[in-house]
Amino acid sequence: MSLDAEFFVALGFVLFVVLLGYMGVHKQLLAALDGRTNAIATELAEAQRLREEAAGVLASYEKKRAEVDAEAQAIIAKAKADAEALMRDATTRMIDFVDRHTRQAEEKISMAEEQARSEVRAAAADAAIKAVEIILHDKIAGELANDLIMKDIGELKSRLN
Repeated sequence: MSLDAEFFVALGFVLFVVLLGYMGVHKQLLAALDGRTNAIATELAEAQRLREEAAGVLASYEKKRAEVDAEAQAIIAKAKADAEALMRDATTRMIDFVDRHTRQAEEKISMAEEQARSEVRAAAADAAIKAVEIILHDKIAGELANDLIMKDIGELKSRLN
């Protein structure tokens, strides 16, 4: 057997590994690896829990958003229905207003026409009375004539009006 450098390197390596085993380095190394494995497992469990919690919060917000959307649609539909009802009501009121003013205008026109007819009749009656008075005055003379004229004028006025 030869005691060369390779032998001493191999012997030093074996002694080093035995020394590490005697000191329990392999247990410390395994404990450190186990600790790291446990830490990673804990972090993964925490990450999974946070992921599930976030999914729950997301689902909650999605549900709330859907409810708010439905409520907004209901509000919009009600507003449209209210606007249509107001439009119909305003249209009905406007038609009633126009009809009422049209009737009032027609009544005023009718009253004005009736008043104009009355004034024309009165003017015609006055003219006829004057004409009859002049004619009778020329033909009938005296007190008898005056009495007849006055009597006929009174009757004529009552008949024409």
